[in-house]
Amino acid sequence: MLNCKEVTEVCSTEMERPLKLGEQVSLRMHLMMCTGCTNYRRQLRALRLASQAYAAGKAVNADPDGAAAD
Repeated sequence: MLNCKEVTEVCSTEMERPLKLGEQVSLRMHLMMCTGCTNYRRQLRALRLASQAYAAGKAVNADPDGAAAD
């Protein structure tokens, strides 16, 4: 099973390419037990969406999910 440090690396990798099945399973197992890593993943996704919206010249919604507004 992955430790928290490995999960942060997998979460970063997940933003760049699709994960392999084994990586997906290991990540999901860890996230079911670790709220810290679950929050990290959510924040990482929010930052990515905000950065993409900013680069595209769109406004960013302050939604807790981190969804960008159109």
